[in-house]
Amino acid sequence: MAVFLAAVAAQVVAFVFYRRNRRGVRWGRDPRVVEAVNFLLLLVTAAMMGHMFARIDPAKWWLFPMMSGGLALAFVIPALWSGYNRRRVRRALALRDALYWMLAYLAMGGVFYLLR
Repeated sequence: MAVFLAAVAAQVVAFVFYRRNRRGVRWGRDPRVVEAVNFLLLLVTAAMMGHMFARIDPAKWWLFPMMSGGLALAFVIPALWSGYNRRRVRRALALRDALYWMLAYLAMGGVFYLLR
């Protein structure tokens, strides 16, 4: 249940973050398909994050934001920027996407903390 709710939390962050940018979607014409694929990918991420959090002491509350934010900061954002740098994507877009992933990972970590 926590994995599903963590993916939902990250998807809610995506809806808020990208609500004005629905027309620029390249994967198909139907934004619902894009959101469904995104949700499935977030489920994979949430499952791995849940696997990680299942092995820590729940009393150490600071590990939840530290580890979820650390994953975004040390793995996701550098990978994103590396790809964007090669494709010469505008810095504003890269910053917006980096902020989304940081907030999405922190939201997932928050769900796991609340449901520990």
